[in-house]
Amino acid sequence: MSIISVLNPKGGSGKTTISTNLARSLHELGHSVLIVDSDPQGSARDWHAASEDNPIELVALDRPNNVKTLASMAANYDHVVIDGAAKLEDMIAACIKVSDFVLIPVQPSPYDIWAASDLVEFIKARQEVTDGSPRAGFVVSRIVEGTRLGSDVRTALDDYALPVCETTITQRQVYPQTASEGLTVFDADNAKARAETTALSNEILSMLAAAKREVA
Repeated sequence: MSIISVLNPKGGSGKTTISTNLARSLHELGHSVLIVDSDPQGSARDWHAASEDNPIELVALDRPNNVKTLASMAANYDHVVIDGAAKLEDMIAACIKVSDFVLIPVQPSPYDIWAASDLVEFIKARQEVTDGSPRAGFVVSRIVEGTRLGSDVRTALDDYALPVCETTITQRQVYPQTASEGLTVFDADNAKARAETTALSNEILSMLAAAKREVA
């Protein structure tokens, strides 16, 4: 069992889009998955309610004390994906404490990169008292195909000394189009979107597996 939090204190960084598609990707890979909506705005809840046939289970835990009880609930699943809240420090801190991996989406914008600073400090402070848990890494999202923005963001993120996923999430209309219907890219005819989401899932699974080997 693993708990994966998708966190960035900046709103509009693509957390819910990545959370929902990541969860569905893990499901497609044969894993049992639960999505936790920890954001009082309830974007993931709205997404889930828009489809009657959603194969992913979802619960709402939008208070820090509720998140602390997640471990017992998570034992029934292979993976739990937490869609993180924006700007709520207590909630973000609670998610970090229960997570095995924190995925930090950043857009190719200096504002997103700067906004990640406090989050990285939270994570590193937690790692210092837990022998390196949770693991964490960035994913660059909403990249425009044919531009150098992705590589520029990677360079800018080097100062944080956290891994940056090789996979990037491209700006594609299929993401908002499917989200509006409570679906994901796995319900659409878009092989590139499915491939990049699956690649991101596999990267995260590899990092989780490496962390478990180090502990063993």
